[in-house]
Amino acid sequence: MGTIEVIFYIEGVGNDKKVLERALEETAKNLREEKGGKIKYVKVEEVIEEPEEELLRYSGVIEAQVAGNLADIVRLTLRYSPAVVEVLKPGKLEIESNELMKILGEISLFMGKLMKQFGGLAVYPKLDDLPEPRIGYSREEIEELIVEDRNILYRFVIEVFGEDEEGIKATMGKALSIEGCRINKLVVQGQVEGGKFKGLLAAELLSDFETLVQLTAKYAPVAISIIEPEIIDVTANELQNTLTDLGGFVNELVTRPVKRQLMEKKNTEFKLNP
Repeated sequence: MGTIEVIFYIEGVGNDKKVLERALEETAKNLREEKGGKIKYVKVEEVIEEPEEELLRYSGVIEAQVAGNLADIVRLTLRYSPAVVEVLKPGKLEIESNELMKILGEISLFMGKLMKQFGGLAVYPKLDDLPEPRIGYSREEIEELIVEDRNILYRFVIEVFGEDEEGIKATMGKALSIEGCRINKLVVQGQVEGGKFKGLLAAELLSDFETLVQLTAKYAPVAISIIEPEIIDVTANELQNTLTDLGGFVNELVTRPVKRQLMEKKNTEFKLNP
């Protein structure tokens, strides 16, 4: 698969300049000491003040150039949640499906632990008015989507909870369609416990590489397997978008408690003001 080189732009914000500076230096130190992948350089930008910001007045950026295989780069992305990832090379890479499944498994495990602590990521607008998605494609259609549209055919199993089996199946079908998937098969199995349905949803899906990784991060599936193709080609732009999304998902989760506290403080101050 070869070596991938990227630049991470890791953002930090805070309402105390000294605390933020120490946090950025600590993060930079941890990056320099990383064993997975090769850290070519780490640069900490000067913390700047944004007077118009009431709650998070100070911000700073760490820039780091990192090289390694895809698994290394993904692990570092999950660990440091860069706001932006710039892929320097290669312009295109080929990934064996078995190797990608291992990486997806790591993403699922990492994100699953975060979501248990901070809550879920999959949030959608009201789905009731959306049409039912198509389920089922012919072999010819599947081959065309894989060859012509560079889609990946994979199976995806997640835990589901809700009112009843049919309701969950209908809702998840629409949700997966919104995510950009074509659904070849969709099955829900489980049982009612305490008046609520609990079970597993198994789907056979077709999507591009970016959507596959996004779904894995959002749903932390209990199982995922790539059926075909055996070799998946990914452009630098696709990888760049995917890694930036991953960093954003992690950042969204880990900063929720701070954002909640800040909003509570702001609302309290608003109520107290005459």
